Amino acid sequence: MAEPESQAVADAPLYLRVAAALREELAQPRVSPGTRLPSERTLARRHHVNRQTVRSALRLLREERLVVTDRRGTFAAGAPEEAETGAPALTAHRPVFPGGPPAAGSQVRATLTWEVPPARLAGRLLLAPGEATLVHRHVVLGPQGAPLQRAVSWFSRPALTEIPQLGRYRRGRDRHRRPDLRLLYHWMHQAGLRLTHRESVGVSPVPGGEAGTGAAGEAARLLVHRVVSDQHGHALEITDIDFSARSAAWTYEFSA
Repeated sequence: MAEPESQAVADAPLYLRVAAALREELAQPRVSPGTRLPSERTLARRHHVNRQTVRSALRLLREERLVVTDRRGTFAAGAPEEAETGAPALTAHRPVFPGGPPAAGSQVRATLTWEVPPARLAGRLLLAPGEATLVHRHVVLGPQGAPLQRAVSWFSRPALTEIPQLGRYRRGRDRHRRPDLRLLYHWMHQAGLRLTHRESVGVSPVPGGEAGTGAAGEAARLLVHRVVSDQHGHALEITDIDFSARSAAWTYEFSA
């Protein structure tokens, strides 16, 4: 898989960046299985973060079977252990949900609601007609407050059943918190789901325009329709994203 854009890495949560740096260190030939990692305090100073961020990064590496921790400290794990577990390996820079290139100086607004999806999507989400599901809306605003990118995602019944981090939003008290689903694809892999990914990309026509703009200079919109499914062919997530074709290009990388 090709390397993701550097901007996406820079915008990842701090603990993911620390985990990626540690993952690269663990891949060095000099780090053999059983090598002891520096203390949490030392790692925090090295990466200019607090110890809780380091703990979160180490927890992710433990889930990936790259390190093991006991009362003596944290140590590099051996490759045979990884092979025996059969657990899906998480890549260093897995795409961040919902995706799309962020703009410099932009602001993000995200909401989670519980609502009935469009009728055309109900069957694909394995929902009964009129049945509500979790819906995520994500808007990227430019420095002047104009919307640069909009995304809306509908989650299926299997997604809410198989992914614990999504299922918890069934509880009313969680649905109103500020949502952070950037690790959605990590969560899917942690749940043992093998994913297939399909995107359709198009450009919306602008009436009366030439060279991609309307009469008032309005830019055409780039439209992305994404469906992520599990190994059984069940849709987990259906997302529609649109943004100005004049100001951004679409780059999305995914590996199951």
